[in-house]
Amino acid sequence: MSLPKRCLAELFGTFWLVLLGCGSAVITASFPNTGIGILGVALAFGMAVMSMGYMIGPISGAHLNPAVSIATWAARQFQLVEFLAYTLSQVVGACLGAGALLVIASRRAGFTLASGFATNGFGEFSPGGYKLLAALIVEILLTFGFVCVVLRSAEQSSQLSPIINGISYTLIHLVGIPISNGSFNPARSTAPALFVGGIATRQLWVFWAAPLLGGLLAGLAYRYILARSIPHQADP
Repeated sequence: MSLPKRCLAELFGTFWLVLLGCGSAVITASFPNTGIGILGVALAFGMAVMSMGYMIGPISGAHLNPAVSIATWAARQFQLVEFLAYTLSQVVGACLGAGALLVIASRRAGFTLASGFATNGFGEFSPGGYKLLAALIVEILLTFGFVCVVLRSAEQSSQLSPIINGISYTLIHLVGIPISNGSFNPARSTAPALFVGGIATRQLWVFWAAPLLGGLLAGLAYRYILARSIPHQADP
């Protein structure tokens, strides 16, 4: 599959992830006071990953996340140019998804970006008031675990892989949402932060550094510990 076609698939997949995942947090989480809550938002993110796994997985691998792409590069299944191209496509797709969500959400009376717009944060901007260290630890460790699952499920080439990945993404959000509002994905964090600005963009570095480090460690763990003995080669 050509790189431009794969990147277009990643752009659409990340658009879908942000529109539905962040959309569930912005529109549905507290509607109409007793909405879907944390479990519902976590399920929305997980099901978005699952649906795109079936739709674009055969085309691009359905990374939807720079942390997955950097892990694939660290595992020597990807070239650096592919990682960079995927990451750019994911960020653009996420921004388009957040833009579409803003158009929809802003049509409700009383809507304001000051409510957060599903941005990630720590300290007073953490849903549970968790400090920077807690956000760093949870973002690194849970991204690491999730990406390890993604790499191993991709190795199995099973029809169950999107379901496994979706369940895993749901699980990490159940823990991560109260702490950092659940990033685990720099593209997902960047899009709403750019619209909100201010403290959301000043804290954004955490939600690039921590998931990318978690993904990088997962790629190395897969390469040296988890992978089968059959050597992997980077795509041409």
